[in-house]
Amino acid sequence: MANLMSQFQQTSGRDPWLWPIVPRLVVFALIAAGVAILLWFLWLVNFKDELEAARAKEETLRAEFSKDYKKAINLDALKKQREQAIQYVNLLEKQLPNKAEMAALLSDINQAGVGRGLQFESFKPGAPQLKDYYAEQPIEIMVTGTYDAIGEFLSDIAHLSRIVTVGNMEIKKKNPTDERLDMKAIAVTYRYLDPEEVASVQREKQKQQKR
Repeated sequence: MANLMSQFQQTSGRDPWLWPIVPRLVVFALIAAGVAILLWFLWLVNFKDELEAARAKEETLRAEFSKDYKKAINLDALKKQREQAIQYVNLLEKQLPNKAEMAALLSDINQAGVGRGLQFESFKPGAPQLKDYYAEQPIEIMVTGTYDAIGEFLSDIAHLSRIVTVGNMEIKKKNPTDERLDMKAIAVTYRYLDPEEVASVQREKQKQQKR
């Protein structure tokens, strides 16, 4: 112990490279420890920055995943709605007659009135109004019959396998002494356009766009 103490006493005022071995080793050890602590501190600071960056990236990925997940859910819902819309359109298409079937539909409307005991004063199909892919077929109807018979006739039309709407109705008593009523209305049904009619409609639209 005395020898060690004497070695440290010999360091006073001398060049460190001339110090005894033990003091030099102690100083070198302290310097090495200081450098190690400094390097560890720098690594810790850098690690903290990397950790915070990783956490920020994780939050971003979580947000993106949540957003994509919601989109996926919405996409499934939209696909389901689209399928339902297609099914509904297909159902409506089945209710639209073609040009050849229109005569049979007009006959069905007429027979619905006759079957309810109505007297037809007028049953006059008008000129078809061509749309993009279908045509509206107006029919001027004038019938005479009881209130119940007219109501049942309108109900029968609503339940036909084809789409028929009735509007512009005017109902009045035939005369003060007669219980029957006169009804004037415009029934509108719809049909497919044949390929020639579709082409004609498209040509007309192109002409209007050029004007």
